[in-house]
Amino acid sequence: MKKETFGTLLALCTAIISGFAIPVNKIFVTGLDPSVFTATRALIIGVMFMFLSFWQRRKKKMLGIFGTRFEKFPKIPWKYLIAIGVIGGGFAFLMYFTGLKFTTAGRGAFLHKTLPVYATVFAAFFLKEKVSKKQFYALVGMLLGTALIYITKIPPSVLWADPTLGDLLIIGATILWALENTMARKVMVEGESNFIVSAARMFIGALVLFSAVVLLGQIDALLALNGQQVVNLLISTTILFGYVLTWYWAIRYINLSKASTLLLLAPVISLVLGVAWLGEPAPYLQLIGSAIILIGAYFVVKIKSEFVTGV
Repeated sequence: MKKETFGTLLALCTAIISGFAIPVNKIFVTGLDPSVFTATRALIIGVMFMFLSFWQRRKKKMLGIFGTRFEKFPKIPWKYLIAIGVIGGGFAFLMYFTGLKFTTAGRGAFLHKTLPVYATVFAAFFLKEKVSKKQFYALVGMLLGTALIYITKIPPSVLWADPTLGDLLIIGATILWALENTMARKVMVEGESNFIVSAARMFIGALVLFSAVVLLGQIDALLALNGQQVVNLLISTTILFGYVLTWYWAIRYINLSKASTLLLLAPVISLVLGVAWLGEPAPYLQLIGSAIILIGAYFVVKIKSEFVTGV
């Protein structure tokens, strides 16, 4: 299978997992402190990816016995991996969950969906990714479709006429995630493993998050988890592991601008699952928005990942 096809399929899987996670988390994470919840998930997933990284390294070392040169670990300076973990795995999450305390969940979810805009700008500027007119128009159309999905919950006049501190924090967090994704794509283009990048992002991020939990005196919330909450936490952690695995694997092979745009399929998945699983309504504006997103995604899938230099 070609790398472009494989990376595109992985990005589509990420969008499906993301869309699936929203209705699932409505059921499983109710009553859990978001900071403790996020820090614990990040730590578990970070450890899992560390084991995967060491397993991959050990496998290459065994192959080296038969003549394959063993690669150094990691391939790029640690400062880049630390930056990815601190920015994307730590500060961005702290800003996002702090922002949610000062705004609504609906506004927060919509603002987070603007990530492809920042990711595309960063990818074009810093990574020199080629963004064609077709891709640009598809992104604009998919953003319009996303706005139509959320417009039944958040009238535009309410969202933009009275921005809150929470909205600004969530926008800031989304920009940080886009920046971190750009850095991750950069180090993987230079040959670093997606497992190592994922491990750094989650494990180092978990250390930042747990530091905040301890400083804010919220560690008791972790110790007070009951059996059902632990099970729910593990279910959510499994879903997030799938998201991180497919996402960083995807942007190893295809352009960040393309992959991030495909993430806009997530609200469509959530809408379908909400209607089928939770019995939620599907207003016609949401259906129109979903159709626009699907059309845009059809064109984005066909776009080949290229750099402006032709690489």
